[in-house]
Amino acid sequence: MTTIVNSPKGDPAVREDIPGAARKPRRPGRIRRMGLPYLLLLPALLLELLVHLLPIAIGFFMAFKELTQFYLRDWGAAPWAGLGNFDVAVDFNAPVGKALLHSFWITCVFTLMSVGLCWLLGTAAAVFMQETFTGRGFLRTLFLVPYALPVYAAVITWAFMFQRDNGLVNHVLHDQLGLTSGHPFWLIGDNSFFALLTVSVWKGWPFAFLIVMAGLQNIPKELYEAAAMDGAGIWQQIRRITIPSLRPVNQVLVLVLFLWTFNDFNTPFVLFGRAAPEAADLISVHIYQSSFATWNFGTGAAMSVLLLLFLLLVTGTYLVLTSRGRKVSRG
Repeated sequence: MTTIVNSPKGDPAVREDIPGAARKPRRPGRIRRMGLPYLLLLPALLLELLVHLLPIAIGFFMAFKELTQFYLRDWGAAPWAGLGNFDVAVDFNAPVGKALLHSFWITCVFTLMSVGLCWLLGTAAAVFMQETFTGRGFLRTLFLVPYALPVYAAVITWAFMFQRDNGLVNHVLHDQLGLTSGHPFWLIGDNSFFALLTVSVWKGWPFAFLIVMAGLQNIPKELYEAAAMDGAGIWQQIRRITIPSLRPVNQVLVLVLFLWTFNDFNTPFVLFGRAAPEAADLISVHIYQSSFATWNFGTGAAMSVLLLLFLLLVTGTYLVLTSRGRKVSRG
């Protein structure tokens, strides 16, 4: 390192080299290195802002306006509604609020059943696939087919299968197995709920299977071997080793399945069309109907905001409870 010292007689500065000293890094270079990760993330952040955050902000703005078909060309000219749209949505004695509450409970029951069945089928298939047997690779690929298929093509196929007269479902259940007294309607009436649940579980359980199967790879086989030597059966091994070891994986899996299922719009919309039956009136389709069937976009936006707040509340509560559970298990 080169330094400059002053001579005691006032001579010009003398440069001295100190061989063992290290040169300090320049501050601009350090700043550039620290800012590089944020610069690389900037395109993704801008895309996130454009695709998600900006529409959410517009939705919040619309929720406080009396936005109808008369103001579509000029949103700013729509009258200010304040909390009026929210009052209409949560007035459960009025037709709009009563229909929204009914749709909310239908969605809650549907989500709980769909998530539970997806997790159960996915976990059972993943545990079964841990065993070595002929054709295991083929079955793994076959199980992932529903998850890999395009949603619209898969749901349209199911819609044809649920047809009353020529559908495959009635042909198998009634003509081949004799489980039904006649050819029931699956896409209208009370049976529409079970038709929607069937399609949702069919296209959702492969994701649970994939995640659980990946989590099972991290469980040491020595644990199962030691448990088998101690006389533990297959169910005891699953209950004592598999389920506890999969707890972190299941916590994330259940949350993702819950959010996907509760917000699912494509499945009921493609299966039933614009107007879903009352028994399968999920809240996503209901909000769509409230916005585009009645042309009251302000009320529909208010319903969307309420749905967002509910999901944020459930997600936050779930994360707090699961984090406490992890601390208790560690402590």
